[in-house]
Amino acid sequence: MTDTLIYKMAFAALRGMNRALAGELLSRVGSERDFFEMPDRRLGAVMGFSNKLFDGTYRATILEQARREADFVNANGIRALYYTDDDYPVRLADCDDAPLMLYGLGKCDLNRGHVVAVVGTRHATPYGMDFVNRLIADMAKHLAEPVTVVSGLAFGIDAAAHTASLKCAVPTVGVLGHGLNTIYPAQHRSLAADIVRSGGMLVSEYRSCDAIHKGNFVARNRIVAGMCDCLVVAESARKGGALITANIASGYNRDVFALPGRISDRYSEGCNRLIASNVAALVQDVSDVAQAMNWKLKETEAEQPSLFPDLSEEELAVVEYLTNHGEAQLNQLTIAMNQSVGRMMSLLVDMEFKGLVLTFPGGKYRLA
Repeated sequence: MTDTLIYKMAFAALRGMNRALAGELLSRVGSERDFFEMPDRRLGAVMGFSNKLFDGTYRATILEQARREADFVNANGIRALYYTDDDYPVRLADCDDAPLMLYGLGKCDLNRGHVVAVVGTRHATPYGMDFVNRLIADMAKHLAEPVTVVSGLAFGIDAAAHTASLKCAVPTVGVLGHGLNTIYPAQHRSLAADIVRSGGMLVSEYRSCDAIHKGNFVARNRIVAGMCDCLVVAESARKGGALITANIASGYNRDVFALPGRISDRYSEGCNRLIASNVAALVQDVSDVAQAMNWKLKETEAEQPSLFPDLSEEELAVVEYLTNHGEAQLNQLTIAMNQSVGRMMSLLVDMEFKGLVLTFPGGKYRLA
């Protein structure tokens, strides 16, 4: 690792550092190396104000920590992604509060194709889990561009998103609220290892020497939100980290989607509120996402075969009529198809058994 990168690692670790402050400092001092090598008084004079960041002892401490972190990074094959690097997530780089440095374990290209964040409650229900499995499988199957799934490696929906991605050979990124020297929750160590082995990545803004705080997991939500093109909330109670992430994503002008549920279901309440407040659009399947994002589907999607290849001419005629008219009663179909009432009734019963039509009040038939 070069000394230049070590200085960047130290610069990114300065307390309160953000892109605005970094830009101001670097525009005046010249480089990260210059910031650490410049004497206290000279640095204060150049900046035109005094600050605890300029204290020589403090800067020396941060620089020494960066040197030790560099040893950890080198020993474990970790990538240090600085915010000006080409391989830093370009979507995240557009966010004002993005971390200056990300540490990544894995070989995933964070700027390839579409990036979808999938988040939700830790108390996932079969309803939410099934939706996540279907959504990711269909994204892998139907989207023309490759997709990467981002989540937070937490229990519930997060873990379901990562697991479904692995099953479908979709690269997945786990954003951690701690350094790469550990995995939390510990139960997800094997899942984390599978993510890295399968072309995904574990990323974090935290160093191995940083203590784990509860607030870290809230802060990491902005990285999940910032890295994606759009965010899907599968399930959430009225309050929770998924709603925080959804609101951050909305603030970043990302499209947000939410899976609706029954008003009596505790872990659909948050999603329903996101939809009702227009923070999120309702999502049922991949077509909702693709249409809203204007994403292309694979060419085979445009060449759909007949939906009813094994139907008789009479059945196809009924399907065409109901497609054009929406619904019809028995007598209307009898006249339109030029059939007897008995023959038409028999035909409709057969089609109902095949799951092609449904009967509604008033004797109306509609396509299933």
